[in-house]
Amino acid sequence: MVSFINYLKLIFMKLHQFVLAAAAPLLLFSCVSSKKFKTAQADYAKLETRYKTMESDLSECSTEKATLAREKAALEREIALQNTRISDLNGQVDFLKANNNQALKQLEDLSVITSTQAESIKKSMENIGAKDNYIQTLQQQMAHKDSLNMALVMNLKGAIGNMDDQDINIKVDKGVVYIDISDKLLFKSGSYEVTEKAKGVLGKVAQVLKNQPDIEFMVEGHTDNVPYRGSVLTDNWDLSVKRATSVVRILQKQYGLDPAKMAAAGRSEYRPVDDNGTKAGKAANRRTRIVILPQLDQFFQLLEPGQGK
Repeated sequence: MVSFINYLKLIFMKLHQFVLAAAAPLLLFSCVSSKKFKTAQADYAKLETRYKTMESDLSECSTEKATLAREKAALEREIALQNTRISDLNGQVDFLKANNNQALKQLEDLSVITSTQAESIKKSMENIGAKDNYIQTLQQQMAHKDSLNMALVMNLKGAIGNMDDQDINIKVDKGVVYIDISDKLLFKSGSYEVTEKAKGVLGKVAQVLKNQPDIEFMVEGHTDNVPYRGSVLTDNWDLSVKRATSVVRILQKQYGLDPAKMAAAGRSEYRPVDDNGTKAGKAANRRTRIVILPQLDQFFQLLEPGQGK
């Protein structure tokens, strides 16, 4: 009985070894196939990602191509329109020239108009053209002056920096540059002595003006309509003049500006920029204004005989 049992155990052991030997290749084959499959899956994912990226790039290129095509078409239409306008203008010029010559010829042929008179009319028409050129020259001079004024304003604002517009305001009005500095910044109430803070601001303005030696300017003192109360001065006329001369004196003595290029004036309360009936209006009216004087001699030279011919 015992030996029979041992016999069965032996049979089972051999059978187990046989099964293990048979299953080993299958397990090895399954392991290798799984690795290849995972590698293939990773490659496929990369290719799919690349495909989607390329598909997105292609879509963007198509959109950009369509946009460029529309812009090209718009430019071509604009070019065609401009060419049409140029052609029309050239036609108008040719028409006017032809009519002008024809009119002169007709005048010469008339018995009441001699060739001398026709020549005189022709010269008159030439003079009209010369006057047109003269007007264009004046316009160019004015445009040049405006550009210089704007450059001056930009330089002044750049030199002064980010100051409150209520304290200092730089602007161009009708071709003239104005620098308005508030009374609060420059002077104490009822005084004409410039504060230390204001001297720094005047120094920055002076540096810009000093770099423009041909510029002439006027310093104007302005007050509100509150009567001056003090023993040193008489009234707001005195106060406005003294404030103007105080600023001019600092620009000359401390910052070296040419006194021949400066003028001082007092406006008192009679050139307000705001309503004296309000506190804010009074504050706006109490100011010192630096006016960059226009160089009128350049325009007078253009008006001299022979300049416009």
